[in-house]
Amino acid sequence: MQSIGSPELWVAFGAVVLVMLAIDLFVVGGGKEHRVSFREAATWSVAWVMVSLLFAAALWWYLEGSAGREIANQKSMEFVTGYLIEKSLAVDNVFVWLMLFSFFGIPLELQKRVLVFGVLGAIVMRTVMIFAGAWLITQFHWILYVFGAFLLVTGIKMWWFADAKPDLENNPVLKWLRGHMKVTDRLHGEQFFVMQDGVRYVTPLFLALVLVEISDLIFAVDSIPAIFAITSDPFIVLTSNVFAILGLRAMYFLLADMAHRFSLLKYGLAAVLVFIGLKMMLIDLYKIPVGFSLAVVATFIGISIGLSLRKERRERA
Repeated sequence: MQSIGSPELWVAFGAVVLVMLAIDLFVVGGGKEHRVSFREAATWSVAWVMVSLLFAAALWWYLEGSAGREIANQKSMEFVTGYLIEKSLAVDNVFVWLMLFSFFGIPLELQKRVLVFGVLGAIVMRTVMIFAGAWLITQFHWILYVFGAFLLVTGIKMWWFADAKPDLENNPVLKWLRGHMKVTDRLHGEQFFVMQDGVRYVTPLFLALVLVEISDLIFAVDSIPAIFAITSDPFIVLTSNVFAILGLRAMYFLLADMAHRFSLLKYGLAAVLVFIGLKMMLIDLYKIPVGFSLAVVATFIGISIGLSLRKERRERA
C-alpha cells in the first residue's frame, strides 16, 4: 500500500506523541485526585488542537520539499479531514464516559486515573486496528464496501436511537464482572483493587475502567472505517487518529459540565457516518473530493451544535 510514511516522518511523529503523552499524563490535571477546572481544560483543549494543526503544517512543508506541492496539499488535507472526523466522533465517546462516571458515582477528582488508562488503551487498540484494516484493504479491496455499509447502518441506528437511554444496570459485561468478582460497596480513592479480610476486592473505579475501555473499542470500530473513506495511507490514518485521541481527556473535562447543551449533536454525528458510508460505497464509481468531504463534515457538526445551543436557550427561556 502506498504511504508517505518515510522513516523520518515516523520518527518525528513518534517523538511528538511521546512528548504529548508525557505532558497529557503528568502535566494536565496535576497531581492525584486533581479536579480539572473548566479554564484549565479549555486551555489544554486549544493547545492540543494547535499542536495538531502545527503537525499538519509541518507535514505539508516536508512533503512540499520532498514530493511536490500537489502531494503536500492532498496529504495535509486528508490529515485535517481525518482529524476533524475523529475529533467529532470522539465527542460521542465523551458523552458515554459522562454517563458511566455518573452511574458509578465517580467524582471528577477521581476520573483522571481512569481516563489516563482510557487514552492509552484507545491509542494501542486503534494502532493495532488501523494496521489490520490497512492490510485487509490491500488484500481485499471489496472490504471497503463492507466498511461503507457498516458505517451507513451505524449512522442510521445512531439517528434512530439518539434519545435512547442505555440500561447500564442490565449491561451484560457489568453483570458478568459483578458475578465473577468481589466488588466493594464504596470507592477507595484512586485504587482499583483493595484487600479486605485477606480477600482481594475490585472497586467501582475498576468497573468504570473496564467499561471505559470497552467503549473505546466500540467507538474505534465505528470511527476507523470512517477515516479509511478519506485515505488508505496508514500514516495519515494513524496520525490523525492519535492526535484526535491525545486531546480527548482535556476535551472530556471541558464538556463535563456542559454536555447537556449539545443534545442534538448525535444527529450531526449520525449524518456524518451516513455521508462517510455513502462516500465509501461509491469509491469506485466517483471519488468525492477530500475538500468537499471536509466541508460536509464541518457543516453537519456546525449545524447540530448551533441547533443544540438554540434549543437549550429556548428551554431556559
